[in-house]
Amino acid sequence: MTDFDPLARAWLDHLAHERRLSPKTLEAYSRDLRQFAAFLTEHLGGAPSVADIAALKPADLRAFLGRRRREEVGNRTLMRQLAALRSFARFGERTGRLTAAAFAATRGPRIGKALPRPLEARAARAVTKAETRAGDVRDPWILARDAAVLSLLYGCGLRISEALSLTRAQAPAHAGDTLTVIGKGSKTRMVPVLPVVVDTIAGYLALCPWRLPPDGPLFVGAKGGPLSPRIIQLAVEGLRGALGLPDSATPHALRHSFATHLLGRGGDLRAIQELLGHASLSTTQIYTRVDSARLMAAYDAAHPQAGR
Repeated sequence: MTDFDPLARAWLDHLAHERRLSPKTLEAYSRDLRQFAAFLTEHLGGAPSVADIAALKPADLRAFLGRRRREEVGNRTLMRQLAALRSFARFGERTGRLTAAAFAATRGPRIGKALPRPLEARAARAVTKAETRAGDVRDPWILARDAAVLSLLYGCGLRISEALSLTRAQAPAHAGDTLTVIGKGSKTRMVPVLPVVVDTIAGYLALCPWRLPPDGPLFVGAKGGPLSPRIIQLAVEGLRGALGLPDSATPHALRHSFATHLLGRGGDLRAIQELLGHASLSTTQIYTRVDSARLMAAYDAAHPQAGR
């Protein structure tokens, strides 16, 4: 153990309690730093100290990224790892224990921004209806539960983690109700709930065989415990074949569909940003590119002069 370990723990504590990063991001950043420390142990011939980190050159960081690339790690993961290391170095610099110059000077791989792939409106509606699963061998209450979760993703633009974190007391009971959602970075936003979503949740609650205490989870698994996101992912995977949907049809694609369909119907970009809980408008603006791409595809398919 060197003085690197206390600095690493202090950084992770800072991310958790001051930056309030999500548990998944914390887990990824912690893993990134462990992998970097393991590389340096081999690269330097011993466990790294803070002085060793401060003495690193961009060539050392490029060697780490090169090693990860040879391990067939993708560009997005490499960029996240570099972002984690830069954050660690900046924290060390602010606390006066090392300098971040080498980390800032190291360029990461270029990443082309892939456009979100929303579902067509008809397909999105079908995915959120329990009737679509007619003939399924699972219990009716489970089918109703899955439909209720997916209705929140498409009807309210929630992330799956946000939907599954709702408590029974938060369940909307009337048309026009709003949900208070805690999103990434513990940021709170208000989301209006459509009548069809209220009805779908009511249908699930009427069939659910488990007692749901007010402060307990709204959505539960087959044995009454908290519902796993993987169950909802599997439910959507099961619908792909029945509805002829592509592999890009995932629970998160319903959130993309929410934003894209609102924008296509004239929704205000700023309002969509607030509904999605995006910190930056530039994040929401990617849906304008999706809408433009769909418009051009329709133009190419229908206009007599298209393709000339």
